Amino acid sequence: MSISGTPFSISGFTSALWLGFIVALVIIALIYVLVQRRRRKHMLRFSNMELLEQVAPVRPKPWRHVPVALTLVGLLFLTIAAAGPTAAKKVPRNRATVILVIDVSLSMEATDVPPSRIQVARKAAKQFADGLTPGINLGLVTFAGTASVQVSPTTNREAVKAAIDNMKLAERTATGEGIFTALQSVDTLASVLGGAETPPPARIVLMSDGKQTVPDDQDVENPRHGFVAARLAKQKGIPISTISFGTTWGTVDIPDPDGKGSQRVRVPVDDDALHEIANLSGGEFFTASSLEELSSVYAKLDEQIGYEMTMGDASRPWLLLGLLVTAAGVTTALVYRQRLP
Repeated sequence: MSISGTPFSISGFTSALWLGFIVALVIIALIYVLVQRRRRKHMLRFSNMELLEQVAPVRPKPWRHVPVALTLVGLLFLTIAAAGPTAAKKVPRNRATVILVIDVSLSMEATDVPPSRIQVARKAAKQFADGLTPGINLGLVTFAGTASVQVSPTTNREAVKAAIDNMKLAERTATGEGIFTALQSVDTLASVLGGAETPPPARIVLMSDGKQTVPDDQDVENPRHGFVAARLAKQKGIPISTISFGTTWGTVDIPDPDGKGSQRVRVPVDDDALHEIANLSGGEFFTASSLEELSSVYAKLDEQIGYEMTMGDASRPWLLLGLLVTAAGVTTALVYRQRLP
């Protein structure tokens, strides 16, 4: 239940001393009960039952207690409001950096995700850019055999989307280079901003569809390997959220060197490597094999990256409830009893 979008979950109070007023409300309630019992005893002192029926011909109804009950409940809500309740609230981030790292190797031509992996990747990435809160700096890095910064971190979403539309495919897959380039882009922005005790929080979102080929995927100790880059990201406090995009049955046609034909090559996704990169960096791993699934992953990342939970004032709903319930108690007393409780 909520009022003005603020949940009633309370995790603390800024002025808890005011909660002591609840004791006073309990005492008032007890006094009211004792007064009602005493009044009943006075009525029963009449020995002549016929006279009693003439004095009190109608048995009092339970609803006569409603005005007092409503007033006490309203005062309880107002007491909680006065104590300064706090609650976790979701607020947009205004100081953060996100680097979108996209695989543009030739395997992205595969049509197992119709119309093709690269076309679906473009559409979903632009949705991701649009979904981020305005204050976040978003950059774009693409990688195939090498990696390059297409757009340095910026709040200009149109520039990022234009670069996404212009992504070109190339041979080979250097996943580690993509991560290293993204980390350099984050460092560059932090040095440009300066002035703060700590750099803005950063996150890398890496989308790839295949196995690393530069350096060889098995050469895990190579200083340019994706796993080494993921460990460096962990040291820098920059988690990498990885998205394994595609299927295990995807294929592409690779032209022969002589140009007289082509060879069909399987390009299955490499879930294991991307999962490990996410684990090593402290990020999350996702899979997607359709536009709907990829869009859903990006939407979840938009929510995670674009907002943060902070403790804020939650007294307003209690104040409004207190005023409404107290007013209801007074109104009920005036309408049905022609006097205040």
